[in-house]
Amino acid sequence: MVLVTGATGTVGGEVVRALPARLPAGLGVRVMARDPARAAAMFPGVEAVAGDYTDPPSLASALRGVRTAFLVTARVEGDDDAAFVAAARAAGVRRVVKLSAAAVLDPGADDLITRRQRAGEEVLRGCGLEWTLLRPRAFMSNSLSWAASVRREHTVRALYGSAPNACVDPRDIAEVAVRALTEEGHAGRAYTLTGPQAVTAVEQTRELGRLLGIPLRFEELTADRARAALAGRFPPPLVEALLASAERQRAGAKARVEDTVSALTGHPARSFHDWARDHIKAFTPPPAAPAPAETGTRRPTP
Repeated sequence: MVLVTGATGTVGGEVVRALPARLPAGLGVRVMARDPARAAAMFPGVEAVAGDYTDPPSLASALRGVRTAFLVTARVEGDDDAAFVAAARAAGVRRVVKLSAAAVLDPGADDLITRRQRAGEEVLRGCGLEWTLLRPRAFMSNSLSWAASVRREHTVRALYGSAPNACVDPRDIAEVAVRALTEEGHAGRAYTLTGPQAVTAVEQTRELGRLLGIPLRFEELTADRARAALAGRFPPPLVEALLASAERQRAGAKARVEDTVSALTGHPARSFHDWARDHIKAFTPPPAAPAPAETGTRRPTP
């Protein structure tokens, strides 16, 4: 059995969708979620079980019979990685593939999110199981946060619009993850995953406009406006971590491109154009409502 955590999230969902094509005979797929009913609805025919990193019995049940596992942890508090690895060892799991982040390699990255990812990597390195670390740059799908303003106002709002990021398509991350889960030769390896070129928010805006066939406007946020916008979605420590990450991007820390996706999958990493073309419906404005029909009798013009 292959267990996928985070299956209702961006990368975990792509892993579940990509697994069947490369799954060796005799191996099944199980997804672990806090809401297994939602996961089962998303992936018909895939076994979905309840599991929570803070609930050891649920982890033991989810890991029963599992050979390899894809590990996604998002909370910055607690010890979710350690809890999962302890349960995996007790269940006899052979291999764990962890979703980490490229920022762990940046000595200038000391924000809360990066520190937690580094700590999680250390748990894997010392766990005694086979491990593989995936370190992607930002997901291209993060631009979906602009979809509402593009549809309503033909506008993208972001911080530091000219700052480059070698963002990566989640489908490419998933393809690498599936290979690490199902093939030999990936144990003890850490893979940095990027797209084929670094792009800026201004360039992404331009590309979305081309695909939509309409001009889009880019509006640069100030740091204060960005902080206020983030505060509506995240607690203060995460807000500051995300702002620190944006500052590192502005300084060029996220522009480096790697060829890991191509080397491991056999095809070039997908570009932002590729991703945006395949998700353009999310940004497409609704059709204009027809003008209301006139009612009543119109008097002739004298």
